[in-house]
Amino acid sequence: MATKKNQVLVPDHVYVPKHEIISKSEGEVVLKKYNCKPTELPLIFVNDPAILGLGIKPGDMIKITRKSSTAGESLYYRYVVEV
Repeated sequence: MATKKNQVLVPDHVYVPKHEIISKSEGEVVLKKYNCKPTELPLIFVNDPAILGLGIKPGDMIKITRKSSTAGESLYYRYVVEV
């Protein structure tokens, strides 16, 4: 998703972990697993450069998949809010 020669958008950068929207049902499972409300998750702004182009809207939940040298992969969840 590069726009100009030698210009890379943030979501495509090698150091930005994978961000994806999760479904409402998957979000409910996550909230139940961690016994929390969506607003108790770490927040991410709807205009955050890492999630541009995903069609995110306030109220969505994001799953971030990070590579880990000890765990192989770690999952992190964030709740999308307006600025």
